[in-house]
Amino acid sequence: MFYAMNRFRIAIGHEEAFEAVWKNRDSSLSQVPGFIEFRLLRGDSVPEEGYTLFISNSTWKDRDAFIGWTKSENFRAAHKSAGDNRAMYLGPPKFEGFSVVEGA
Repeated sequence: MFYAMNRFRIAIGHEEAFEAVWKNRDSSLSQVPGFIEFRLLRGDSVPEEGYTLFISNSTWKDRDAFIGWTKSENFRAAHKSAGDNRAMYLGPPKFEGFSVVEGA
């Protein structure tokens, strides 16, 4: 399995708007070969730095399935409006990808 995560620093006060963007988008992930699961995670707020941490976490059959998604028309369609809400972001998202080494 492969886990793809993006960390987002969202300006305090924009959390609900950020969540709404994700809840209302049409990602078509369920139609993508190798896709297993998606979760949007909300972390703690860091008031002294002005943000709340969010992580988008998708689980894939393997890294190749994830790469295939990033090169697909479904990916482009799901991200076409990504720049419309720049005011809520404190910098770009940070991608992290992980392969399973051991698990039960």
